[in-house]
Order: sequence, then C-alpha cells, then structure tokens
Amino acid sequence: MTDKINTRELALEALLLVNRDNEYSHLVLRQLLEKYQYLDKRERAFLTRIFEGTLARRIEMDYIISQFSRTKVRKMKPLIRDLLRMSVYQLYYMDSVPDAAVCNEAVKLAKKRGFGTLSGFVNGVLRSAARGREALTYPDREKQPVAALSVQYSVPEWIVERWSAAYGAAETETVLSRFLAEVPITVRPNRWKTAPKALRQRLAQEGVDVEPVTEEGYERLSDAFCLSGYDHLRGLPSFREGWFYVQDISSMLAVETAGVKEGDTVIDVCAAPGGKSLLLSELVGESGTVEARDLSPHKVALIAENIARYGAKNITVLQWDATVLKEESVETADLVFADLPCSGLGVLRKKTDVKYRVTPQQTAELASLQRQILSVVKHYVKPNGTLLYSTCTINREENEDNVAWFLEQYEEFSLEFMRQMFPGETAGDGFFIAKLRKH
Repeated sequence: MTDKINTRELALEALLLVNRDNEYSHLVLRQLLEKYQYLDKRERAFLTRIFEGTLARRIEMDYIISQFSRTKVRKMKPLIRDLLRMSVYQLYYMDSVPDAAVCNEAVKLAKKRGFGTLSGFVNGVLRSAARGREALTYPDREKQPVAALSVQYSVPEWIVERWSAAYGAAETETVLSRFLAEVPITVRPNRWKTAPKALRQRLAQEGVDVEPVTEEGYERLSDAFCLSGYDHLRGLPSFREGWFYVQDISSMLAVETAGVKEGDTVIDVCAAPGGKSLLLSELVGESGTVEARDLSPHKVALIAENIARYGAKNITVLQWDATVLKEESVETADLVFADLPCSGLGVLRKKTDVKYRVTPQQTAELASLQRQILSVVKHYVKPNGTLLYSTCTINREENEDNVAWFLEQYEEFSLEFMRQMFPGETAGDGFFIAKLRKH
C-alpha cells in the first residue's frame, strides 16, 4: 500500500457516505475510483473489495458484531460502526489479510479519526470476533428460516418473506446467493461508430479480456461482450471515444423483445441515462426516430450527453413528466418503451444499498405510480403497435400484478410475452419484461 493514501480510510469514508449520509453506493464508488485513479490496480481492487463486500454483507456483519459487543450496533457512533463492519468483513472474508493487521489498522484509524477513547473497544470487539469465528452460531434454519436467510445473505426479512411466498424458499435462496456473486461487466458496440469484430480487436489491443455473450433465442446478443482484466473502464480510449456502451444483458433483452424494425417511431418515456434509447436508435436505423424523455433537467442532460458521445443521429430528447399526457403524441408511436421507476430489487449486485433503502410501503407507492404512467403512455401507441413494460425489480406487485391490472383496464391490449428474469439466469440482473400489443 502507498504511504500517502490509506485505502482502508478511503473505504471507511465511502461507507460513511452511504450508510450515514444516504448517498448511492454505485455513485460513491465511481467517484472514489475516478478521484484516486492514480492508485495502482492492486490498491484499487483492495479498496473496491472492502467497500462492496462490507455493504453487500452489512446485515451479517451487524449480526456478528452483536455477538461480541455489549453495545448494540445501532447505538454505536456511525464511524465506529462502519469501522467495525469493514474490519469484521476483512476478518471473515479476506483470508489474505492477517487478523493482527486488521485489528491494528482499525485501532489506528479510530485514533486518527478522533475516537482514541474507543480504540480499546474496537480492539476488544475485533480480537474477540477473530478468536470466536469457529464458535459463532447463526439463526437456526428450521426454527427461524426467514432470519437465517436474512443473516446469511444480508437481505431484510421482509424481502425474504415476500419472495419466499411468491417464488418458494428454494428459488429465493438461489436468487439471494446470486446477488453475492461477482458482477460481470457487459457492453455492446456502438454501431454508429464501429462493428462488433472491430470493437473486440480494439479492446484486445487495449489489454482487455473479451468474451462473447450468448443467450438462446436472442441473436443480437452475439454483439455483446463480457469484459475483464482491465484496471479502469474510463481509462480505456475506446470507452472515452464512445465505441461501446456499458449495459446490462437484461436491458438489452428488453429492447430486443420489443421487436422494433427499421423506420419505426419510438417513444422512450423514462429514458435516462439513455442506454436503451441508443440501442433502439441503432435498430430503427436512420429512417426511424427515437424520442427519449425524462422528468428532470439533470436526467435529460445526461441523456443528451450520452447521445452526443455516441453520435446517434436519430434521437431527440424531451423533458416531460410521464404522468402527463402529451396530446401531440397520441397514436404516433410504433413502440412505446416504458422502463419505469421501480424498487430496483433486481439490481442488488450492482446497487447493493438498494435493499437497505426500499420499504414495503415504497414498493406499493411505486406500483401505483407505474399504473398511473401506463394509463397515460398507452395512448401514444399506434393501432397494432407495441407497449413494452419493464422494470429492474423482482416484485409481483410491480410486475405481474400491474400487467394483470393493465389488461383488465384496457381491453384493446393483449399480452404477447412476459418474463421475470432472475440474476444468474443470464449474465444479467433481475429484470421484468411484458410485451403488450394494441389491436
């Protein structure tokens, strides 16, 4: 490790931003890695591992700490709490780090950050946790099945209960285990600038390991690649020049399911940051058009920035509230793409903190908002056109239940295709797709 930068302290600062200040984990990590991009690859990997691992297993870390601390975790100072969390994670999940080093570095950090009076407490808890790992007991699988899964996979109990009721305990555990697996980085070529073969060759020249993605029945995914072996994505010239777009496989599948063709008119009603709009623009070609809409000036600016970077010529951007009808758009679209705001429970591998933020009440509110938007944007679909409804969540209330409600309310639509994807089924995240045809 470098003498100038303490990577453990950087990880601690990042955890505080998420757990104490409610900032979003994926944005915190991105900004951190950009700010300290001069760190060598090993340091960046160490920093990322501590930050992501501690967040992903936060409930388990709190459970372990509670076994060795007389002070309840929720009553601890935020800095001490996150310092213990990240240190216990190193003790239990990073075998290459000696126990003594974990304890000593935690004590040093406590003192450096003005908590010298608590350094003995930190030292005592961590040394007890290190010695007691073999004797540590977890909730009983038979007597406390929900608590057992909640602690083992660090997911709030209400999510375990909801998924177990909807999909069964075995499927729920499979999904939960996949959320703790390594996340593949998937990209697709920007066909306005390059072809898949040329992109693969250039990435190889830049030292990136490239593997094609395959998914039965989805031929365009042969254009997609999984990337590994690189240090910093934004450090790749091909990324900065817009040769490819980072996009989850499930998002690509949603676009392909829509079935657009050259010359089609598309309205993407909640488009930020614009990845699906860009892919749709490639599919409809120069003779087609895509209108990418979103609610806030910030999101619209983000879409416009990506369009400019990727050189798409057939996309326009509009700031518009999807709950408000735009009269001029009625029955003008061959496809209305409605990837709507949701609870995000399908993307817990990449946005780990979502599971700690969302509540049952919020999922109900989001389901209501989704219905409100669908009841408006369905007016934009031409006769014989398509409404593609998608979310990045795993929640019947926001997905299948909304589709059933929509079909009951609007008999001019019929369901052509519906799929709930779980993480691990493909290289992608959990995602829901429903393709609806207007007669």
